[in-house]
Amino acid sequence: MIPRIPEPELMDDAEQARAYAEADFAEPHEAFVAHFRARFPDFEKGQVLDLGCGPADVTVRFARAYPRCGITALDGAAAMLAWARRRLEEEGLTGRVRLAEVRLPAALPGGFDAVISNSLLHHLADPMVLWQSMRAAGRPGACGFVMDLMRPSSPAAAQELVARHCGAAPPVLRRDFENSLFAAYTPEEVAAQLKQAGLDDWRVAVVSDRHWVAWGRLSPAKGS
Repeated sequence: MIPRIPEPELMDDAEQARAYAEADFAEPHEAFVAHFRARFPDFEKGQVLDLGCGPADVTVRFARAYPRCGITALDGAAAMLAWARRRLEEEGLTGRVRLAEVRLPAALPGGFDAVISNSLLHHLADPMVLWQSMRAAGRPGACGFVMDLMRPSSPAAAQELVARHCGAAPPVLRRDFENSLFAAYTPEEVAAQLKQAGLDDWRVAVVSDRHWVAWGRLSPAKGS
């Protein structure tokens, strides 16, 4: 297994933000919603916190799938949130989705019925930041769900994934995708993180050639 190579925590470059906002992520982002639904089939309504929303593509798809939910979507990059605001206005979702510029770790409101995150973990130098933030924000028994990239076994495998999934994409997307693959955590590393975070009942599963998901119920940290 190749060693992890961290990448910047924030994607606040204007060119990056535009490229991500205009890219077609329908396949993985629809899969995110489908994987959540499969693991929490009884979830229908409530307040949802989306950590690391980027230009809000997952946020919008989740809002469409769960019309009885209100969503608070956070990101640390102002450039990404500018595109997120535009997208929510286009979709007519500004009344249901609240955006805020927040960089983790930060004090978060609590009591959410579900806490979700897509492709944030691999940006974090300290993975505990995500798991602790989720525990702090979710009410006891809340749904917790994370999907992220999976670090490949070799540089050659990473290059194959870039060619397969980003071959026709702009150079900035191909570059960032390869960097993100090298920065990603393996399922085994994620399982160890969950144990360290006290999320012992959570499960991890590989769901594509480049993604894993982790899910479970949230509970307050001991002593909180």
